[in-house]
Amino acid sequence: MSRFITVLFLFYLFITVYGNLKSETNLIVSTPLGQLQGTTLISRKGAKIFSFLGIRYAEAPIGNLRFQPPVPAKPWKNVYDATKNPPRCPQSFVNVTQEDCLFLNVYTRHIPTQSHNKNKSVMVFFHSGGFYEGSATSEFYGPHYLLDQDIVLVVSNYRLQTLGFLATGTKEAPGNNGFKDQVQVLRWVQQNIASFSGNPKDVTISGYSAGGASVTFHMVSPMSKGLFHKAIAMSSSGFGAQPLASDLLRLARKQAQLVNCPEDVINDLVECLKTKTSEELSNNILGYKEFLNEPIRLWWAVIEPDFGQERFLVEHPIKSIVNKRVADVPVLIGVTKDEFGGRSYFIVNNKTALREFDEDYKTIWPIVFSYERDTEFSSNVSESLREFYIPNKKILVSNRQNIADIYADCLAGFSSNRGAKLLTQYLSSKVYYYRFSYKGKYSFFYVPNTNNTGLYGASHHDDLLYLFYVSRRTPMFTEEPESKIVDYLTTIWGNFVKTGNPNTDFYKWPEFDLKNQQYLDINLNLSTFSKMFNERYLFWEKLYPISLYLN
Repeated sequence: MSRFITVLFLFYLFITVYGNLKSETNLIVSTPLGQLQGTTLISRKGAKIFSFLGIRYAEAPIGNLRFQPPVPAKPWKNVYDATKNPPRCPQSFVNVTQEDCLFLNVYTRHIPTQSHNKNKSVMVFFHSGGFYEGSATSEFYGPHYLLDQDIVLVVSNYRLQTLGFLATGTKEAPGNNGFKDQVQVLRWVQQNIASFSGNPKDVTISGYSAGGASVTFHMVSPMSKGLFHKAIAMSSSGFGAQPLASDLLRLARKQAQLVNCPEDVINDLVECLKTKTSEELSNNILGYKEFLNEPIRLWWAVIEPDFGQERFLVEHPIKSIVNKRVADVPVLIGVTKDEFGGRSYFIVNNKTALREFDEDYKTIWPIVFSYERDTEFSSNVSESLREFYIPNKKILVSNRQNIADIYADCLAGFSSNRGAKLLTQYLSSKVYYYRFSYKGKYSFFYVPNTNNTGLYGASHHDDLLYLFYVSRRTPMFTEEPESKIVDYLTTIWGNFVKTGNPNTDFYKWPEFDLKNQQYLDINLNLSTFSKMFNERYLFWEKLYPISLYLN
């Protein structure tokens, strides 16, 4: 009898081990659209992550669907291979791209079973890249840090450049298709995330730079209403000096010029662009540059004219907030200390460029700093900027930091600061404001001509190195000081995703209010300060008063 029990136990052990091995190599999840085969990863601290890569969320935006809103993905019959990163959407400087690129990655620590179905908080992340580059690939947005927090993470592609943001102001191309791709991601999450133990009623939208601006646009978009419950806007918002118009016709005509299409008749322009390959439309980003490698901002949201289509933006976001046509959800918003300031080196290190930047500033500054062009208002802005930021009459190499401050404030800082203030004033939900100031040995920007050893500061994107495992740029951070910053960021972000409150056991800072304007400074020592870059941001508020946006 005992021998029989022993044999039975060994048989059970074999089946258990074999079954576990099989589940690791043949991980299948059932969704409303069909079955998916995934794989597993191990987080920084040893947690098992179930990874599903390259999941189609919309039909291929090719042929008759080019320049059209996304069409939801159709169900599939066979098991879908979700073990490889999706192709990148067409963009410059990338060898392999694909116009059929509307895919997303999902990472979770729990797979539902009949007896175990966890409703985990969900974080959806929209990548950076100025709406002309970037992707969801795990090489840049690896889940190994964030998934030490027990959440579900979704990172998505969306269409870029002309393919995603052609906006002629006519019915042929009303615009905002890249944002509508993001809306479709959120709709996909509502319908499918429970299959990955995610709770569709507990979704946080998040994004960086272009993705951060996207988050703030979703907060006021009628298309995104009800699809999320918290918001994280990192290093940009839609509330700054960047113009918002009903078209991006200047860019559309430039694209036509670059690929030999007619520029004057809009219908002919659009029809001609439909005949070009995705490579022809996306491999010419340098053709848009007007001064050195500027502007860094090109494509943007538009306030869509009404042609009977579903519209992403119907008015300026500031007007929406003031009139309380905004998602009243908890918000985490902030910047890095130095943001885009490093770009100042390219100007001061080039004698010709520095002279032009000095002498022709009313033409060049709107290009570089992405504000309104060719108007009396634009001229007044340029004069005011120069008077406020540049202490001497002639701009010199020694003014590099002054130029850096304009870069940081205009392209990220002011828009985020105004966002914190506006949302605090008009939402009943809490707003938390932060500044990332840690200057580590790894960065997205090093001082030119230092062989990537000259550290500049806490640059734009640098905080992402500690929120995601960016395997293309750094080793995995397992030792201090880097691991300490990873712990800070992932715990703060994880708590916010799960509760709407980013405070932790190791540090608490108050929500933002208009009187004290307190923010968390994220460095090796966490600290709370008040009124970030106050004099500079007050200057921008006078340049761009709220009243400008309320007509």
